[in-house]
Amino acid sequence: MHLGILSTAPNCYSTRRLVEAASSRGHEVEVLDTLSMSLSMEEGNPDLLYKGKEASIFDAVLPRIGASITYFGTAVLRQFEQMDVFTPNGSTGILNSRDKLRSFQVLVRHNIGIPETAYVRRNKDILPAIERVGGAPVIIKLIEGTQGVGVVLAETPKVAQAIVEMLHGTSQNVIIQKFVKESKGKDVRAFVVGDRVVGAMRRVAQGDEFRSNVHRGGIVEPIDLPEDYQQTAIRAAQILGLRVAGVDMLETSKGPQVMEVNSSPGLEGIESATKLDIAGTIIDYINEQVNFPEVDIRQKLTVSLGYGVAEVAFPEGSKYIGKTINDLDLEDADIAVLTLKQGVSVISNPKRHRVIEADDVLLCYGKLAKMKGLIPKKVRKRREDRPIETLTQEQIDDAHNPNDTTET
Repeated sequence: MHLGILSTAPNCYSTRRLVEAASSRGHEVEVLDTLSMSLSMEEGNPDLLYKGKEASIFDAVLPRIGASITYFGTAVLRQFEQMDVFTPNGSTGILNSRDKLRSFQVLVRHNIGIPETAYVRRNKDILPAIERVGGAPVIIKLIEGTQGVGVVLAETPKVAQAIVEMLHGTSQNVIIQKFVKESKGKDVRAFVVGDRVVGAMRRVAQGDEFRSNVHRGGIVEPIDLPEDYQQTAIRAAQILGLRVAGVDMLETSKGPQVMEVNSSPGLEGIESATKLDIAGTIIDYINEQVNFPEVDIRQKLTVSLGYGVAEVAFPEGSKYIGKTINDLDLEDADIAVLTLKQGVSVISNPKRHRVIEADDVLLCYGKLAKMKGLIPKKVRKRREDRPIETLTQEQIDDAHNPNDTTET
């Protein structure tokens, strides 16, 4: 296998280990400075230049794209994708994971546990948002921060409000998150490769530091991850479109809660904690996939006019509940069932005798017009009953403050 590693830091531990693992297995490997790539496009011929010369032909590329060059790095990776070069982490997956708000929006749609989170833009909405996530103390995070940078613990509502207002004033986007007391100063990282967790560690902050990141001085210890944590990590990575990922989770009384899914997870912490050859596992996975890579099904299948991929949901009250997939006569309607989502389980290529239950979702490919006939009119999901929030006089005054010029 000819492997390219996209990295601007060839001497860092992770890149060196990946090169070492690939070379020791007899693969040809090159480290490519991401910023030295140039894109070239003409009809039917996407191409790449490296340092002004035509880039080598690779069987696979492994992106190690830093947060500061996400836009350019994913553009380069997207070009490799258009040239049918395999990558375990696609450009869309990296973009999903880099934006914390975007990743949470995707994960909660699939019933992945996360700390209660709020996002607001008007300063007058900050205090109500703090109350919605459970009140102070709260965690304030930059949406695109990494390695614990841009993460602040605010002990009181006033301090939290001041921090968020200051960040808004510098055009930063931030989220406000519930502070999970039982997990203060510690979290777990599950290292996902393909469809399994290949190593896990607990990270523990030191001293008064509440951030457990290794880059912030946190110490690591190996752990045997419970099955529900493993399944949460695998599902979170796959939902975002990643096949190599570090999934950071809090250990809570409600079970695992995902804090972040890292698309370029460092290897030093996990390898030192577990004493496992994680780099080698990544290389072996890529080698296995090169000849039979996964594809973006929506991009590949929706080019036929009138055909596409769509989700068909069966909410409570649907006339199809209690019937089997076979009873739907989908094959006669030129519709193929790809997966069945039932609760938190996703069943690929489900048997036709499976009975449809309330809230099941079928992922189908076929004629879009015929699929529409299966879908009932949308009914807006009803919010759970919540106690009415009581505003303070100060919040009421803020709402009518004519000097508040914060843009919406």
